[in-house]
Amino acid sequence: MSNAQDVTDDNFQAEVLESDTPVLVDFWAPWCGPCRAMAPAVDALAEEMAGKLKVVKHNTQDSPATPTNLGIMAIPTMVVFKGGQEVGRHTGMMSVDDLRGLVGPHV
Repeated sequence: MSNAQDVTDDNFQAEVLESDTPVLVDFWAPWCGPCRAMAPAVDALAEEMAGKLKVVKHNTQDSPATPTNLGIMAIPTMVVFKGGQEVGRHTGMMSVDDLRGLVGPHV
């Protein structure tokens, strides 16, 4: 079972921007092969960093407004938020070690 929770356009503000904990947002879609391939690494990071980092998944197909507003042009895209501000971003496949490197400075 994943520690990563799903977020939508409706709850992005409350769950991500207003979070007291740094947040990694996985922008993905069901039809995206690389997104599906990355899911185990994202889930592993969510479990490993529980309590220090909130990991959420945002389905760009079902909730397109937030990724459009953030200028997300391709998926998978991982975005780190801290204090309501974007502090890191990577587009493309990442290993769990790469994910640790992206979030490490912010937790």
